[in-house]
Amino acid sequence: MLYLLGVVVIALAILVSVSLHEAGHMLTAKAFGMKVTRYFVGFGPTIFSFKRGETEYGLKAIPLGGFCKIVGMTPQDDDVEPGDEHRAMWRYPVWKRTIVMSAGSVVHFALAAIAIWLAAMFMGMPNKAIPNPLPAHVKVVDCILPDGAQRECAPGDPASPAKQAGLRDDDKILAVNGVAIVDYAALTRTARELPPGQPATIRYERDGVTGELQVTPAAVQRKPLDDPNGPAKTVSVVGVVGPSLPPGVPATVTYGPVEAIPATAGYTKDLAVGTYEAMKRIPEKVPALWEAVTGGERDKDTPISVVGASRLGGEALENGVWQMLVLLFISLNFFVGVFNLLPLLPLDGGHIAIAWFERARSWLYGLLGRQDPGRVDYLKLMPVTYAVILVGGAFTLLTATADIINPITLFSR
Repeated sequence: MLYLLGVVVIALAILVSVSLHEAGHMLTAKAFGMKVTRYFVGFGPTIFSFKRGETEYGLKAIPLGGFCKIVGMTPQDDDVEPGDEHRAMWRYPVWKRTIVMSAGSVVHFALAAIAIWLAAMFMGMPNKAIPNPLPAHVKVVDCILPDGAQRECAPGDPASPAKQAGLRDDDKILAVNGVAIVDYAALTRTARELPPGQPATIRYERDGVTGELQVTPAAVQRKPLDDPNGPAKTVSVVGVVGPSLPPGVPATVTYGPVEAIPATAGYTKDLAVGTYEAMKRIPEKVPALWEAVTGGERDKDTPISVVGASRLGGEALENGVWQMLVLLFISLNFFVGVFNLLPLLPLDGGHIAIAWFERARSWLYGLLGRQDPGRVDYLKLMPVTYAVILVGGAFTLLTATADIINPITLFSR
């Protein structure tokens, strides 16, 4: 039941976000005097609608988005009635058209910022005082699972070498066989290179006191650290997991209403960098998505669709990690806001780019004393528009298919 509730919550959050996106276009267009004839939530057959003034509002059967119709978005549109020519969108100043076309993304950014601000006060934000990279403070496991399965220890599972040797939770590993350990990643690499079955000397720090003990690594099958999708091979492990936070350092920090403002700005900046890096990696992730669809292992770093986001929301709520629903809502809104501003038709960013191209071209021709070439012919751009739609549709279908037949799973079920 909780899983289904999480799926529904994320799906509804996405639908509401997209509906508000379209409302942003509609309200700004109306504010400038442009004519908006339709505003609908969903696609497909109409369930109900009503008309207020010159705009028809309604709900459609397929809850996968929404739309609003602004009259005369391009000079080639034939939806302008006699007497409304002056209200056609393309006739308005470029700055007004820019505000209208960017309003959808502004709504997404506003939703993300408000959610971050609320999260900073009531949920907590990542603690900036946490060292990066984390030192090798560890948690000690009770047993070793030779195949790397995600399950609880069972009778017959070999005991953890670290636990047998006397390591404890929150111990900080300083050195292994005399090799200094600077962080948890170095500990993992060093442990995997140890000869299995041969005692290793581990120097550690516990409550400010250093000590040494002997651990005999176990041989297990694990994926390579630098290739999570590669074939498993025999490596050594000592039975610790992490990295854990240093004792007394909280993972998150909550803020007051005023202090939450700079915290929101800082998190938004990190989100912007992360979104840029994620978008930059999309082309190289397509082969991994195809491999996931054709039977290979699903890379957790591959893009997800609305289907995948909803499933992750269900998993999060089912496992009691409701905070992940908030983070999903934030990241999805920010990503959609950025993506929608890309200078490609039919995205809003494409219309904005054309409007400013027309303005710059008119200015340049005027500077050269030449006749203004006028508006861009959108019909000539239709092949490029169709290509973007085709590529975008294929990518969406690929991610949705992967999320259905080979979804990303963050929790063992």
